[in-house]
Amino acid sequence: MSAISDTTVASIDGVALHAPGEDVAPDVLRQRACTELLRQATQTAGLLAADDPPSMDGAISEAAAAAIETLLERSLSVPEPSEEACRRHYAANEPSYRAGERIHVRHILFAVTPGVDVVALRKRAESTLLDVRCHDGKTGDRFAEAARQWSNCPSGAEGGDLGTLVAADCAPEFARELFGHPEVGVLPRLVHSRFGLHVVEVLAREPGAPQSFDAVRGAVAMSLRQLSYVTALRQYLRLLAGAATVKGVDLDAADTPLVQ
Repeated sequence: MSAISDTTVASIDGVALHAPGEDVAPDVLRQRACTELLRQATQTAGLLAADDPPSMDGAISEAAAAAIETLLERSLSVPEPSEEACRRHYAANEPSYRAGERIHVRHILFAVTPGVDVVALRKRAESTLLDVRCHDGKTGDRFAEAARQWSNCPSGAEGGDLGTLVAADCAPEFARELFGHPEVGVLPRLVHSRFGLHVVEVLAREPGAPQSFDAVRGAVAMSLRQLSYVTALRQYLRLLAGAATVKGVDLDAADTPLVQ
């Protein structure tokens, strides 16, 4: 076990989540904390050897990964969604199940990379969002200028233009924020993804064709099962955190990537 004495180092039951002095983004730190909670739980359950080595970079052993999968299969109860629940979900989210929706998008990416000052990065992203929204529709193309200046994506050289996309072209968390919504123009919020923070402008939408409930019943049920799984996992992680000594990481601050 990587025992620590430096109180500035985040830890789970004395196991360090990063090296002393390492600057770790809050969402990355929460992900490491959740993984370590689960790794230790597998040891308590006898599913993983007591001498399995922890990791300060979030990269656990293959044995630990397999043990966590077994632990979650045993510990999480994910009910099968009822027909009524599926129909309610479909009625509330019908645009998300349309076929062939396409959007023309451009973005400005503020990448979250190891060692980046996340607070300063967010401030820069929020400032840029405010700037381009204030200039939206006015003379000149402030969005393209800002993309060329600030974006960490190669598309920045093209003013942030990503072209016309379908949902399958995007990371799931990015697609959820863009598809199935009516918004056109600069979105009034930052979009979070595994790559960082995005200022996004939807230039055009092709809504796609409506799908009947019967045609998408399987996809609706899968969505509800995933939602139930995420809820169960969060509750289980809260139980584990409540029984552990957690230092230097706020597990309630936001959703961890582990359960997105």
